[in-house]
Parts: sequence; structure tokens; C-alpha cells
Amino acid sequence: MLTISFTPFPNLETERLLLRRVVPADVKEIFALRSNPETMKYIPRPLLKSDEDALEHVAMIDSKIDTNEGINWAITLKDDPKLIGIIGHYRIKPEHFRAEIGYMLLPDYYGKGIISEAVKETLRYGFRVMKLHSIEAVIDPDNLASAKVLEKNGFVKEAHFKENEYYDGRFWDSVVYSLLDT
Repeated sequence: MLTISFTPFPNLETERLLLRRVVPADVKEIFALRSNPETMKYIPRPLLKSDEDALEHVAMIDSKIDTNEGINWAITLKDDPKLIGIIGHYRIKPEHFRAEIGYMLLPDYYGKGIISEAVKETLRYGFRVMKLHSIEAVIDPDNLASAKVLEKNGFVKEAHFKENEYYDGRFWDSVVYSLLDT
């Protein structure tokens, strides 16, 4: 079984991006991400309603990092420390050498290759540092942009679960993509 530790917190860097720890000062951007119906369109979770909700979300992220249960990075441009998105490893299963990757980006930054660049670095960290064997992504089947990012990064569609999640008065389908370490 894997032993995972996110202490000290691992900042990651790409050509254009710095992936750093999410901090309480990011509250406005976290609120903008998680209160926006556009960014939350394919995520069956409640919209944040206040800065307090956003601070609770940051505290939850910290708690997962502190207990080595998950890790999220703030996606920032190298020349601007403002959070423009989030990416991380969730639902880490050390006994199976597996984790789930997830990400969100503010709409102003869509279509610029930012998520794909962040995904590449997050995958590298997952396979090389965390020593994962496989990484999965679970997306809404209508989220074609996310499917494109995953396929561009080598993920393979493994399953389409029909109405496997119930949220907000309706059933949602889930598509599972995965990537094995090579």
C-alpha cells in the first residue's frame, strides 16, 4: 500500500503556470468558481452562496491535504498569483495505487490550453511522486470539453454509468476515464 504525504506542500510549475496551495486569500476566486452556474454546470454539487461558504471550502481542501486524503492546487499564471482554477487528486485509494483527478477553470480562461497543461503536470506528480498506478476522471457525459482534455492527455473512456448519481431532484450519468502509468 502507498504511503502518501503532502508535507511540505508541493508547488508545481509548468511553462506558463504555477500550481500552488489554495489559501484563504483566494476566497473571492473560489466563490467565483463554485457559485457560477457555468463552471458548476457538470458538477452535481451545490453552488456556494457566500464568502463564508468559500472559506469553508478552502478549509475542507486544507483538511484533506493535512490528512493526506487529497490534494488541490490553485492554478495560477506565473506572472499573476490570482487563482484562475483548481486541480487536484481526489478519492485517493492508496491500497489500489489509484486516485481521481478533477479540475475547474474560470470561464475567462477557457480554450487556452491551461487545463491540459495543468493536467500534464498533475499526472506527472501523481505517477512519479505519489507512485500511483492509475488515475481516473469522472465526468458528465455532456462535458465534451473535459472529455477532449482527458483524451488529449492519454485517458481512455472505460465506462458510462446511467443515472448512477442523484442530485438536485434528478439522476445524473457519469463517464469514467482512466490512465495507467506507463
